[in-house]
Amino acid sequence: MKTQVAIIGAGPSGLLLGQLLAKQGIDNIIVERVSGEYVLGRIRAGVLEQGMVELLHEAGVSERMDREGEVHTGVELAFNDKRVRIALDELTGGDTVMVYGQTEVTRDLMEARQASGQTTVYEASNVQLNDVKTDAPYVTFEKDGESVRLDCEFIAGCDGFHGVSRKTIPDDVKTEHERVYPFGWLGLLSDTKPAHDELIYCKTDRGFALASMRSATRSRYYLQVPLTDKIEQWSDDAFWSELKRRLPTDVAASMETGPSIEKSIAPLRSFVCEPMQYGNMFLVGDAAHIVPPTGAKGLNLAASDVATLYKILTRVYQDGDRDCINQYSEVCLRRVWHGERFSWWMTNMMHDFGDVEVNGTDSQTFSRFMESELNFYTDNEEGRRVIAMQYVGLPYEQIK
Repeated sequence: MKTQVAIIGAGPSGLLLGQLLAKQGIDNIIVERVSGEYVLGRIRAGVLEQGMVELLHEAGVSERMDREGEVHTGVELAFNDKRVRIALDELTGGDTVMVYGQTEVTRDLMEARQASGQTTVYEASNVQLNDVKTDAPYVTFEKDGESVRLDCEFIAGCDGFHGVSRKTIPDDVKTEHERVYPFGWLGLLSDTKPAHDELIYCKTDRGFALASMRSATRSRYYLQVPLTDKIEQWSDDAFWSELKRRLPTDVAASMETGPSIEKSIAPLRSFVCEPMQYGNMFLVGDAAHIVPPTGAKGLNLAASDVATLYKILTRVYQDGDRDCINQYSEVCLRRVWHGERFSWWMTNMMHDFGDVEVNGTDSQTFSRFMESELNFYTDNEEGRRVIAMQYVGLPYEQIK
C-alpha cells in the first residue's frame, strides 16, 4: 500500500485530520487497531470550543452538529452554598461553546470518510512505525493474518496515550511530564432530561460533581471518587443519591433520574510529551498530551493539533514549503501548556484532595488556598473573564 500521509488511529483526531487533508486533495490512509464499532463505543467529551466547531465546518461534517448540538453561552460554578454563572459570551466578546458528544463527532466523521471512499484499515495488529527520521517512512501491520507494508511521506500518530506512535520516539530524545491525581471521575450516562440548561461544576465537602449533558434528552454526570473504587460498588441508585447530595439543593430536588446507559471510572492525570514531532512523524492529541477533564480541554487540544498539522501539510503539498514542518511541535505545545495549566488549575480549585499533601503543602492549608482562589476569581468581573477566556479556548495560532 502507498499513500502521502499515514494516520495511525481512527478516533476523532485521526478522522478529522483525514477529512481535512482529503478536502485539499492530499491522499491518506488510516490504520486502526480496533473495530469501528469499538471506537464508536467510547464515551468521551461533549464540550466543543469555537475553534473546533469552525474546524468541523471547514471539514464539511457540521450539518448534524449544527442541527442537534446546543450552543452554550455560560457555565456555572457552585460552592459554599452559592452559584456563580460564568457568562462566556459576555465576558469574551461573543465566544461560546457547543455541547455535542465526541461519539457523535466520530460518527459524523466516519460516515463522511466512508462516503468519500477513503481507505481505513480497522483491526490492524502489530502496528510498527519505521524510518520516521527519513523522507521515506513506512508503517507495517498485520491484517487478517497477512503482513502489510504502507509506504508514505508523513505519519500522524493519532493513536492515543497507549498507542505505538509516542513509543517510536527514543527515550533520550523525548521528555515526559506527568502528574497523577489521587482520585478519579465516576461517570454516568442516562437518557434523562439534563438537571440544568448549562453545565454546573460543584465543589462540596463530599467531593466534586459535574452536571453535564449530551443533548436535551441525554445527561452526563460525574462524581469524584477514590481511585480504589470499582464500578460494581456503585449501583444506579447509589450514584443518583450521592449526586443529589453534591448538587445545589434546588437542582437536586427537580432532577430527573433513570437507568444508566453507561458507567465508568476514569483516573485523572496531566501528561505532556515533548517534542511532539520526530522526523516526519507527528504526535496528535492524546498520543502527546492528557488533561484532567475539569477544563473540557482534551478533545479541543487534539483538534488544535489537527488544525496545525493540517495547515502545515497543506503548505507542503500545495506550495512545496518544507521549512514549515519543524514549526509543528513548538506551535502545538504553546497551546497544549495553556490547556494543561487551566485544567490543572480548575482541578485544584474544584476538588477535595482529602489528606493528600499537594505540591509540598499540607491538605488543610491547600484547601484554604483553593477556597480563597475560587472566591477571588468569581467575586469580580475580571476574575470571571479570566475563567471564561480560558474555557472557550485560545484562537488557533497561524503558521509562519
